[in-house]
Amino acid sequence: MAAYADEINRRRTFAIISHPDAGKTTLTEKFLLYGGAINLAGSVKGKATARHAVSDWMEIEKERGISVTSSVLQFEYGGFCINILDTPGHQDFSEDTYRTLMAADSAVMVIDASKGVEAQTRKLFKVCVMRKIPIFTFINKMDRDANDTFELLDEIEKELGIATCPVNWPIGSGKSFKGVYDRNKDVVLTFSDTQKGTKEGETTEIPAGDRAVLAQGIGGEAADKLLDEIELLDGASAEFDLEAVRSGELTPVFFGSALTNFGVEVFLKYFLEMTTTPLPRKADIGLIDPVENNFSAFVFKIQANMNKAHRDRIAFMRICSGKFDASMEVKHVQGDKVMRLSQPQQIMADERKILEEAYAGDIIGVFDPGIFSIGDTICMPKEKICYEGIPTFAPEHFARVRQVDSMKRKQFVKGITQIAQEGAIQIFQEMSMGMEEIIVGVVGVLQFDVLKYRLENEYNVEIRLEPLPYEHIRWIENKDEVNVERLMGTSDMKKIKDLKGNPLLLFINSWSVGMTLDRNKGLILSEFGRN
Repeated sequence: MAAYADEINRRRTFAIISHPDAGKTTLTEKFLLYGGAINLAGSVKGKATARHAVSDWMEIEKERGISVTSSVLQFEYGGFCINILDTPGHQDFSEDTYRTLMAADSAVMVIDASKGVEAQTRKLFKVCVMRKIPIFTFINKMDRDANDTFELLDEIEKELGIATCPVNWPIGSGKSFKGVYDRNKDVVLTFSDTQKGTKEGETTEIPAGDRAVLAQGIGGEAADKLLDEIELLDGASAEFDLEAVRSGELTPVFFGSALTNFGVEVFLKYFLEMTTTPLPRKADIGLIDPVENNFSAFVFKIQANMNKAHRDRIAFMRICSGKFDASMEVKHVQGDKVMRLSQPQQIMADERKILEEAYAGDIIGVFDPGIFSIGDTICMPKEKICYEGIPTFAPEHFARVRQVDSMKRKQFVKGITQIAQEGAIQIFQEMSMGMEEIIVGVVGVLQFDVLKYRLENEYNVEIRLEPLPYEHIRWIENKDEVNVERLMGTSDMKKIKDLKGNPLLLFINSWSVGMTLDRNKGLILSEFGRN
């Protein structure tokens, strides 16, 4: 055990969350740059010929300049082995982000300094709070005109209900942005701008205690303003408390600019000091300790066709405990099958490296012949562990989907089933019919575009989507105790089933849900399904 305890303890696994365009992908790339994992940062936006962000690998992502699926990136820095889970910012892909947060031990929340807390930040933050995971805040884009710093902190506290503790403090914003004041070291760090995504940039440390030296370095007006703000800050902000951070009650706040590298490495160093080693995970037999227990993992994401040449499916697993060895036999709990995990690999966006070993905290991708589902547990053959399932979001938009060419039925069924198994969409069938009548449910309407795009580009199938008016879906919790055929519903209710044959009800109006419950005593409906 002790032999690999050190390896586990140097792991740090975190997700990066934000509203779209807050600069999350740029920040991720700068981390990779400091870790030596890449030599030049890509640009997320720009012409078709421009470099694209390392973490955006899907063709549609490169075309639109947005992340639609989570990426997994691993690199070494300062003796730590870091696993970053980069998530989609757009709310239409929030379900993928939610599942990814299940695999993280902490989260970095990126906020645009000129926009403050935005809608998607609020939604994702609630997921973090639900899981009680530590949240670290990076207020980005200080190289542009920003909102008042105290107002930004106030907004985080009011909107998200979490105490803030600034670890550093910005000096100006936009063209007058001079750098940041490090409260811990009582020094001002000034930065020179960096060129074309490189990490070189001169950092000068100025002691904040000497007003004359400070004024010489950043100007008299900026020095006076900073000293006033420090005094105000010391009296008003919460004390730094590592326990409160680790229990998700206090967020350390950092300021900087991912684009110009202001404050990025400072943030990374502090973050690694404050964040935790891999955390114990809840299973049916209790908490599973990362070091004390043998190898175990759970599947949190499935992605088909990452490699166009092989048309393969990758199941992403978070290792929760012990050491993984590529030669070992493991048990797939849900399939009750002992097997070897095929082609275990470390993923860097769409690049892969075959692994011989990995440890608790690591994320590995394994070849999936179609046997894994999101939420599945993998453990040692003689053990009985089952991690908690990952809830599925209730879709809010529905459409009937048909293929244009009836001769391509096989590709159509294969494609739509594989994409559904990834969790990006949910597919349902009419109660009395099979796969010939398919209804697709999505959390956000952009998922329909992704579905259409992927079926055409990956499976060579053209489809037509016919929007349906339903907005509410409910799973029947006690399906074995009620006669689904004889349920008394409302005129706007539709009975459907999911891929596993579970009965569901669709409604156009929310009041119809209550009316159906009134008409069928004993019926139990749920807004969540379970993977």
